[in-house]
Amino acid sequence: MLRFSKIKHLSDSYQGIVIALGTFDGVHIGHQSILQRARELAADIHGVSMAFTFQEHPLSVIFPERAPKMIRNTASKEAIIEKLGVDILMNVPFTKNFAAISATGFLKLLQENFSPAYVVVGANYTFGFQGTGDSAFLQQRGEEFGFVSRIGNSVLRDGKMVSSTRIRSLIAEGNLDLVNQYLKWPLDYTGIVTYGEQRGRKLGFPTANIALDDSYALLPNGVYAVRVHFNDSVYPGVANIGSNPTFEEVERRLEVHLMQFNGNLYGQKICVDFLGKLRDEKKFPDVDALVAQIHRDIEQAQHFWDMPVHVGGMPYVEKKG
Repeated sequence: MLRFSKIKHLSDSYQGIVIALGTFDGVHIGHQSILQRARELAADIHGVSMAFTFQEHPLSVIFPERAPKMIRNTASKEAIIEKLGVDILMNVPFTKNFAAISATGFLKLLQENFSPAYVVVGANYTFGFQGTGDSAFLQQRGEEFGFVSRIGNSVLRDGKMVSSTRIRSLIAEGNLDLVNQYLKWPLDYTGIVTYGEQRGRKLGFPTANIALDDSYALLPNGVYAVRVHFNDSVYPGVANIGSNPTFEEVERRLEVHLMQFNGNLYGQKICVDFLGKLRDEKKFPDVDALVAQIHRDIEQAQHFWDMPVHVGGMPYVEKKG
């Protein structure tokens, strides 16, 4: 997949560009259906598929106080879009100048730089200054700018629309099973390993300590089965989100015990996939009780480590009318 971090004129280099537009935070199954449709249309015309998205959530620039917490970081978002088979990723900064572009001006920008054959969006997608452009506007004006618009229906689960907003709520509630069903790829968190109190090492369970960034949607305190990605290798693990109540600590952080790993992770970046919740965080009467519970946690986590990670998008359904 070709990646661009600023808008680049591509219409002279590629014919039959099919653009999927969206913020794509989380790249959930609704987003996947839009990206899949762009790929299908591109294949039909022997063209190329493109995801056009932003590095920041637009609200973080327009109304920072209303900006939602992000579900995935940029690297994770880009990696999943690549796994979905998209040919080109245009992941550009969202600035105040960009926010001032009118809906018509945005369509002109797409025409001048990409000459798209198709533009694919979700039913609730908005664009342009103050969100004045929507799917109806796109359908009305698309032909004027040389492309055909395709509008996807929302993906529903149990009668409710799958959306980034709903997923954030489910993360806050701790409903990890449903979150991962909506994402298909597990919810993940990436951070730099910092020095801790090394209590885990003394107990026989060394942990990688990672500070938590409140700008991301975070799971509630608890113990989770995880997979850890580091240096192109994947390790099963058990993670705790919380403040170590047994030792009466205050700072909330992520601690991960990696199985089958003996190296030094300090200062290194790791990515943690959350596979399933094992239990709530609790305060133990003594260290022996804590160690016994950790052994039980590891045994229970085996169930999640053995499960294949389900990947793949949802079928695209075009909006009628």
